[in-house]
Amino acid sequence: MDKLLTIIIVISAVFFMYNKFKFWRASESLLKRIYQTKSTFALGFFLTAFGANLLIHPRSTIDFVVGTIFAILGLANVIYGFRASRHYIGQLDQ
Repeated sequence: MDKLLTIIIVISAVFFMYNKFKFWRASESLLKRIYQTKSTFALGFFLTAFGANLLIHPRSTIDFVVGTIFAILGLANVIYGFRASRHYIGQLDQ
């Protein structure tokens, strides 16, 4: 389980950076918003996996508190990024 979370953390960080670079290079406003929401989605996965990693193997009470906060913020980013991505991709098809 530890290795799986590490792989998810690394992959989500790579997707976050990829979408951020695409966001900076895009010229159209709608494409910028799509890349921004995809990077928010990837950041949410990163925070959730990092928080879960801290919650699975806590060394102290601080790890438990920080892991809980990261997991909650990560889930909020995942939900927001997914909803916003669906909204903007729906506008792209029109």
